[in-house]
Amino acid sequence: MSDIIHLSAADMAARLADGSVSAVELTQAHLDRIAAVDGDVHAFLHVNTSEALAAAKQVDEDRSAGKPVHALAGVPVAVKDVVTTKGQPTTAGSKILEGWVPPYDATLVTRLRVAGMPLLGKTNMDEFAMGSSTEHSAYGPTHNPWDLERIPGGSGGGSAAAVAAFEAPLAVGTDTGGSIRQPASVTGTVGSKPTYGGISRYGLIAMASSLDQAGPCTRSVLDAALFHEVMAGHDPMDSTSIDAPVPPVVDAARRGDVKGMKIGIISQLDGEGYQPGVKARFDEAVAALTDAGAEVVTVACPSFEQALAAYYLVMPSEVSSNLARFDAMRYGLRVAPEGVDAPSAEQVMAASREAGFGNEVKRRIILGTYALSSGYYDAYYGQAQKVRTLIARDFARAFESADVLVSPTSPTTAFKLGEKLEDPMAMYLNDVATIPANLAGLPGMSLPAGLSDDGLPVGFQILAPATKDERMYGVGAALERALEEKWGAPLLAQAPALKENN
Repeated sequence: MSDIIHLSAADMAARLADGSVSAVELTQAHLDRIAAVDGDVHAFLHVNTSEALAAAKQVDEDRSAGKPVHALAGVPVAVKDVVTTKGQPTTAGSKILEGWVPPYDATLVTRLRVAGMPLLGKTNMDEFAMGSSTEHSAYGPTHNPWDLERIPGGSGGGSAAAVAAFEAPLAVGTDTGGSIRQPASVTGTVGSKPTYGGISRYGLIAMASSLDQAGPCTRSVLDAALFHEVMAGHDPMDSTSIDAPVPPVVDAARRGDVKGMKIGIISQLDGEGYQPGVKARFDEAVAALTDAGAEVVTVACPSFEQALAAYYLVMPSEVSSNLARFDAMRYGLRVAPEGVDAPSAEQVMAASREAGFGNEVKRRIILGTYALSSGYYDAYYGQAQKVRTLIARDFARAFESADVLVSPTSPTTAFKLGEKLEDPMAMYLNDVATIPANLAGLPGMSLPAGLSDDGLPVGFQILAPATKDERMYGVGAALERALEEKWGAPLLAQAPALKENN
């Protein structure tokens, strides 16, 4: 059973369907892997052993009885701890929600349960999804399986690390400014952010409501497409949910054809500031797409130069509003202020928020509150929203010349734990290439492009027009096939830390 955890989710599903492995055996194999390596990786905050095995047993019984089951029934999954799960703790990586057990499931979790996919547990994350390294979790950092002294990206480092360490074949992530794609880049995995509204946000603990989007973390493009299809679809519980058929992402991933397509290189994301090895792998990946029959063009998106600044005004402003609900009055942590015999509600609220929120969350709340304050709203938040409109227009013009746009996912490979904790601006720059897609609500994907000169993974980002998610899956699958033919095996097979743990 130890070998089966290294298969793709699609291959696991095939083994389950032909009866060569049971869902219970597959789930137990992953639970055993978690027990063996998660003490070093710390990808999980909560492991759901009994419920996962019970769900797997039900799938086996249904198959034995000849009942129809979903194609991915029995394939286990991990869920980022910002997604509510009925009966399981959901903390959003914060002390202010420590011990909270939601009374309801997020819509995407309901769909996973209906599909018969056992939930292995909840993965670690930067507190309320605020960070690029998973070092801002109130429960300690996650470690990159490629090098346990390095970060796994953020905010969804736990989900990416769980997939990279073979603790889960599939994991749910959320992406507000790159929190699915950037962890995928530095862990050698695949991360996909659907079009905004493509997967329901009902049950996601909001960070920035106009930016947040759930999506798949996997080890192959086809697995991402299959997982995307399970979670996607209109949800009347989410007012931003797209009321339209799910794009044909699985068909596109199976075809993987780029012949006749135009691939646009974004000039603003192809210049200085990238680690030499990152740029070299990106150029090689573009050449592989050309060899596969694509035409490469260069496109200009001048407003992208203001994207980072605009994001760090829009996002904290929405954070300030969304996190006001954590007031110690209704649920979550409640702390009595010291030296006060009969504290007021305001005093309890202040003491609880002081104790419950970490430094990065406080920093963003303060910044957002300032940007929304009287006299500054138009100068900061209003101007940032105007830049957001310009970014959307730049995308629209670029897609007149190209079918998809590409760039490196992250400027560097994984940096060492603690290296950028004291320099928030350096940390924020990790998302310079991923943020524009969130501001415009467009789909984006990161997949492995190879190893940099330091022996660590490099990510290749593909962006598509809104609701045309199938394009990024088609291009991604073609590139993945071309690169794996060159490497001779999936990139994760080269990870030294994983070889030691296998």
